[in-house]
Amino acid sequence: MHSRQSSERERVWASILERQERWSVDDPTAVRLSAEDAIVLYETAPLHALMSAALLRRKQQVPGGEVTYLIDRNVNYTNACTINCQFCSFYRPMGHDEVYTQTIDEISARFAELEEIGGVRVLMQGGVNPDLPFSWYLDVLRDLRVRHPSIDLDCFSPIEIQGMSDITGMSTLDVLRALKEAGMHGLPGGGAEMLVEGVRRDVSPKKGGPEQWIRIMREAQHLDLITSATNVFGFGEGAAERVEHLVRVRNMQDEALARGERPFTSFIAWPVQLETNSFGRRNRGQNRVELGAGPSEYLRHVAIARLMLDVVDHIQASWPTMGVDVAQMALLGGADDIGSTMMEENVVSASGTSKIAASERELQRLIRRAGLAPRRRNSRYELLDTPLDDEEALASPVPALA
Repeated sequence: MHSRQSSERERVWASILERQERWSVDDPTAVRLSAEDAIVLYETAPLHALMSAALLRRKQQVPGGEVTYLIDRNVNYTNACTINCQFCSFYRPMGHDEVYTQTIDEISARFAELEEIGGVRVLMQGGVNPDLPFSWYLDVLRDLRVRHPSIDLDCFSPIEIQGMSDITGMSTLDVLRALKEAGMHGLPGGGAEMLVEGVRRDVSPKKGGPEQWIRIMREAQHLDLITSATNVFGFGEGAAERVEHLVRVRNMQDEALARGERPFTSFIAWPVQLETNSFGRRNRGQNRVELGAGPSEYLRHVAIARLMLDVVDHIQASWPTMGVDVAQMALLGGADDIGSTMMEENVVSASGTSKIAASERELQRLIRRAGLAPRRRNSRYELLDTPLDDEEALASPVPALA
């Protein structure tokens, strides 16, 4: 009986992956993976089969055997926040002794350090700080645009935009329009976490439901700002909730393309970090709930995302949360981008990660050891000239897997 059930499950997941092999870049939605089939793959397909299918799709969707990366840095301009997400160890409540807000000169100094190594983008995000007037944000952007004209300003997140709307009485669309006029280049997709009502209500009830994040990201795309989609998982949700998030991202991408607007450049997922926050304490004691995600579960999620997101070209591997070795494995299971050098990271690292920066040389060697070619990019995923590290420094020949 057990043997027959196992054989039937194998037949089902194998037939789903066989159908996915017929995918074509000329008609990316012709064999679109349904939510139901994605859940079946998530729950029953072996990891090696999923990664193999996702690698094939990556070769079809992003041919050429290159893995891109970005020379950039994070700037976390304030840690004051009123949202109180249970999984965040970075924020401090208003009035706390450890609250900070950087000055324009402190922010600019970080930009100058990035310019010294040929960087092209800053990801600037913080908390929802009602003590900062909207004019502060506009003045900072204008000043940075003058001081550092070669650096793209990808700033804030949808919840920060909502916070600015709340203090000004302006619509979020008007807030975005004013920020763009002041010099903002893109709106990163931070704060998506899980676009599932029940999950968000549990872990970040003050952050608003999925529709708020979706609405603000749509408005950013309408204004031709650079946007990306993110996903934090491991809150105790199941495969159905994870697939629901992917379906929402895919629907948004379909809609942006149908409107003729700039869609998401990429999709980035990582497991929630549990070491030093109140959410992680659910992982202890008699009422322990299984939270987080290990390497196998992460690689499974990346592979499913590649198959599911047939109209999102770029899938990013997360070395800051998973480590460089697991991120390298993700390059062989659907991911085509290794992220960025970062130089500094304060939000995710506050919850337990230890590696918060990577050199360009380190990223290049990681990519080449996977049998792929490293290539610099900007946040629009335009390819840039790439100075390569000395290949003779490698201890053994590079495999050919492109």
